[in-house]
Amino acid sequence: MTGRAPRIAVVGGGLAGITAALDCAEGGAQVTLLEVRPRLGGAAYSYERDGLRIDNGQHVFLRCCGAYRALLRRIGSDGDVVLQPRLDIPVLVPGRRPARLSRTRLPAPLQLSASMARFPLLSAAGKVRVARAMLALRSVDPDDPFADARSFGDWLAEHDQGAEEIEAVWRLIGLPTLNVDPAEASLAQAAYVFRTALLEHSSAADIGWARVPLSDLHDGPSQRALAAAGAEVRLGARIERVVARPGAGFLVEGPADGIEADAVVVALPSQRVAGLLPPGALADPAALERLGRSPIVNLHVAYDRRVLHEPFAVAARSPVQWLFDRTDGSGVEHGQLVAVSLSGADEEAAMDADALRERFVPALAELLPAARGARVERFLVTREHAATFRPGPGVRSVRPGPRTGMPGLALAGAWTDTGWPATMESAVRSGHAAAREALTAARAAAGAVTAVAA
Repeated sequence: MTGRAPRIAVVGGGLAGITAALDCAEGGAQVTLLEVRPRLGGAAYSYERDGLRIDNGQHVFLRCCGAYRALLRRIGSDGDVVLQPRLDIPVLVPGRRPARLSRTRLPAPLQLSASMARFPLLSAAGKVRVARAMLALRSVDPDDPFADARSFGDWLAEHDQGAEEIEAVWRLIGLPTLNVDPAEASLAQAAYVFRTALLEHSSAADIGWARVPLSDLHDGPSQRALAAAGAEVRLGARIERVVARPGAGFLVEGPADGIEADAVVVALPSQRVAGLLPPGALADPAALERLGRSPIVNLHVAYDRRVLHEPFAVAARSPVQWLFDRTDGSGVEHGQLVAVSLSGADEEAAMDADALRERFVPALAELLPAARGARVERFLVTREHAATFRPGPGVRSVRPGPRTGMPGLALAGAWTDTGWPATMESAVRSGHAAAREALTAARAAAGAVTAVAA
């Protein structure tokens, strides 16, 4: 006798939830995806404000983000992104000609050697010190609990990395990927980032970005892919709690009379999880608070003319960090929309829009000569106060895996223990891991129910 299809509920429609729902549906489950917002995509979305269509935050990915790139192919969005054929980062410095960090075809870790030899932000001695530290970082095991407990800042100091080297290299690359200043990061997490992106494969750090607004990239395509896979998507569904039913799976309470499921994937921000799960699901629910929170602030500056002549650039010796040309698809008909992404933005998250404008419009003019005579037509601010967890020393030990204390109840999200920092790649990887847990338990539960009925 053939058993019924296992029933799986996925709570949360970000990239982790989308991935888990697709995996479960393609694994033969009857899937219901529940999302409180009127769209899918989680934090990687766009919206309309003051006549402009803007992204909530500027998300880039790397060539080594294989799981995220595969998801884009799966939902049919891979044609709406750009991936550099070879890493090339314009570096803007006030009062100096732009520099570039670009790779050659040499194997890792030599792919940046020619670019670093010409890099004007480092002295000759500084370049030697950075090279030695990079080589030493290859011996740090990201899975070593001792390395996780150590500060990356302490490690940098022990390896003769001073203000010059930190500003020119470690902060330039580490801050946007870790979303904290490198001095505050766990050595293990920082080692993972630099080893994965720069020290193992020469092409790993080639940068990709969306050609279109993020909701066009994730929301509609995901809904179509889920429908094609046979999954049901319920938007505007606010979930109150997940209830364990002894011997009968779970009840997801919130929408109408609730949803019965053999297994549940909870793919929500860490701050919302503990209050949603049944008692016993987490050994220490309070541990999730130790993940902390780190903000990201984005500034959207509409100029009356083109001021940035690159798709993106990074700034050094400036309060500006990364800046992007987001004119296409924004609704700006004349001029240019420049988006400034500020990671680890504790100070900026507390500033009002006027203070941010007073600080950053002059800073942009110092970096972009064409901006000095340009008129700022609109200046908009978006804030994510809890954009990511804080990957400080010891945090890896409190990042849970997909498995909870209850078979069939799985966790997903960029904050779970994927090894990666809180990125789109981490979110997608977590969705795959949670789906494997949920499918195994749901199939067993569905088979047991059928056997009892028989």
